[in-house]
Amino acid sequence: MSRIFVVAGEASGDALGADLIRELKKRDPSLAVAGCGGPAMEAAGVKSVIDISGLAVFGLFDGLKAYGRVVRLVEAVVEAADAFKPDVAVLIDSWGFTLRVAQRLRARAPGVKLVKYIGPQVWAARAGRARTLAAAVDHLICIHDFEVPYYAPYGLACTVAGHPAIGRMKQGDGAAFRVRHGLGDAPIALVLPGSRRSEVRRVAPTLWRAASLLGARIVCVAAGSVGAAVRAQAPAGAVIVPEAEKEDAFAAATVALCVSGTVTTEAALQGAPLIVGYKLGWFTWALARGLGLYTAPFVTLLNVAAGREVAPEFLQTKLKAEAIAAYAANLIADPAARAAQVEAQNAALVKMGRGGRPAAEIAADAVLGVLSSAR
Repeated sequence: MSRIFVVAGEASGDALGADLIRELKKRDPSLAVAGCGGPAMEAAGVKSVIDISGLAVFGLFDGLKAYGRVVRLVEAVVEAADAFKPDVAVLIDSWGFTLRVAQRLRARAPGVKLVKYIGPQVWAARAGRARTLAAAVDHLICIHDFEVPYYAPYGLACTVAGHPAIGRMKQGDGAAFRVRHGLGDAPIALVLPGSRRSEVRRVAPTLWRAASLLGARIVCVAAGSVGAAVRAQAPAGAVIVPEAEKEDAFAAATVALCVSGTVTTEAALQGAPLIVGYKLGWFTWALARGLGLYTAPFVTLLNVAAGREVAPEFLQTKLKAEAIAAYAANLIADPAARAAQVEAQNAALVKMGRGGRPAAEIAADAVLGVLSSAR
């Protein structure tokens, strides 16, 4: 019996792991699959060997504060993987965490084939990570064609799967959402505050203030990992819904105020015009810019794919409620402006793989190919 160990360090990786596990089991029900993740992977049949909450950190100081916990969890994951004796380990997203797992697992169980699912954004920052990853794993499943040349000099085999959110997209019912929550025909300002605690702390308050300036009904989809913090921040009258309703909420939105991340692609797939905000800790941002660690012109994948700012970005010093509200107010008041932005977003989604095979199917094929070579 072949054995696969799947590691996800945060909510977005948990969703990727669940999709991958289902596809693997569909192709070969005899596979033994274990690993660590969250509720999505558990629903797909893999109960986590550790609690991954608290691993979703971003920025220098947040990373330093979480360092001790990360090291302990890395050791726990490696212990569990070694005990399971997998033929292949799949390490999903979460660069710092999964890299440490890969390095420790390679040292401890060198016969295990290692697959990285979603690589670091070497096209945006610290291209040298391509060499580091190539030394740590046997195969990379990445999102974009333009990532592959970064790894070619180091001989790392790559499979381009497209954006995973595109493959799992389910059409939402915006009209039903409005009826369900008594929203009528009022314009909806959708607030998407992120899934990391640092994002909820640094970015979400500005998005809430911007939404409150619009005179629209405020709706929020709250990730389970930060649900309590989001509810504590939300202004009176905001409709807070769980992730189970996200597709319907996205489809109902007149405008979406988003923290940068996977959710921007998910909301765009439902036809919501996006406004994107992000803010790192000041020292982290200064270090990244001052040392040239972050060089990409955009942080939103839609904009990266389009090669221009189809979804406006309000970053760092530009993250101001009044500026975001002014842009959003124009979108709410002007249906033609909304339609033009959605059209541009749709063109970018095609470049990101919309209309092709689901990423989970391509990823499963790649993992099974690595598994075949390990036998």
